[in-house]
Amino acid sequence: MSESKLTKFLLLPKLKLINFEHKHVSKTLTYYTESTSKSSWCPNCGLECFKIHDRRQVSILDAPQLDKTKIIKIIKKRYRCCGCKKVHTETIPGVQKSARISERMQKHILFTCNNFANLKAVQRHTKVGSKTLYKRHYKQLELEWRKRKNDPWPKTIGIDEHSFCRNKKYGHKEFATIIVDHSNKRVKELIPGRISGQLQASLKYIPGRENVKNITMDLSVTYKSFAQDFFPNAKIVADKFHVLRLLNTALNKYRKQITGHKKGMRIRKLLLMNSKNMDYFIKREFEKWLLDYPELREIYYAKEMLFKLYRCKGRKWAKKVFVKLTDTLAHSKLKELKSLRKTLISWQKEILNYFESRITNARTEGYNNVCKQLQKRAYGYRSFSNYRLRVLYVCQ
Repeated sequence: MSESKLTKFLLLPKLKLINFEHKHVSKTLTYYTESTSKSSWCPNCGLECFKIHDRRQVSILDAPQLDKTKIIKIIKKRYRCCGCKKVHTETIPGVQKSARISERMQKHILFTCNNFANLKAVQRHTKVGSKTLYKRHYKQLELEWRKRKNDPWPKTIGIDEHSFCRNKKYGHKEFATIIVDHSNKRVKELIPGRISGQLQASLKYIPGRENVKNITMDLSVTYKSFAQDFFPNAKIVADKFHVLRLLNTALNKYRKQITGHKKGMRIRKLLLMNSKNMDYFIKREFEKWLLDYPELREIYYAKEMLFKLYRCKGRKWAKKVFVKLTDTLAHSKLKELKSLRKTLISWQKEILNYFESRITNARTEGYNNVCKQLQKRAYGYRSFSNYRLRVLYVCQ
């Protein structure tokens, strides 16, 4: 290996090795080096300086080598400018100004933070102070986010929310809105709150919102209003899962009046199951059992009509089944089915849009689960900005 390659591998660019020390007890490698540069540019007036004022030694913590702590001691030159007569210290490639750890070590911190359970474990592994570790880790996360900050809006996105923390003053839960890029399979943005005006103000920096053609979401009026105002060319698609589960609460309510509150009962599973997946003989016995409970039976068959709706191929046939379903619900006297009819009519266009694109909000729900796991792993976050950077890095 040539001397230049060896220097870049063991040390940093533009450094010359003077001495080497290996302490077996503390598992520390120390490299004594000096800079090979002959001049430096003055940061005040911009002139090239050749006159050396004095020299100083600094210690830089570098990325571990063979699981050993690596320290590079550098003799830096201090130059006196010929123009402004001010003294400045030369800069070393790979080390930021006034920093005591190398850029290579900062990347190593980011790597270890992703593979260790918590920052305390990273601190023991890297032997870096907690304050430095915390600061450098989130700085690296921000640099990673800036790489794709100005990426335009994709063709398809998903919107959903999850709880972030509990308000200490008033006791209510505070929510975060997640925007998922379905086209590139990553989280596009994470925003505190779920108010339409707040969402628009937080997302206006992203260019090309006219590119968005499809938006998947649950049956949220707030997100529907936001999407209609902010994305002029987009079609809103109501999530299939959230539509199919509209009657689950009503089914469980009437079922509890008959069988009690046991969640493990088989009848509960049969009520929520798609009848197409039932065994023939079980289905026949189950339908006989429903004859004794007309209210539960009516809600159950309304739920089955929702499943039938999503078995349609094409918007034309789905619209016919949808109209038939709402007409059937209009004759019902149960308040749950009347409420279902109002919901379906108000979301008719968004529900039927599914049969053109066939996209759901499943990926958004999956990233929501990742966010919740990050919160559990960190035992909660105090700073939303840190939580946001962490989510955007993990879900990219």
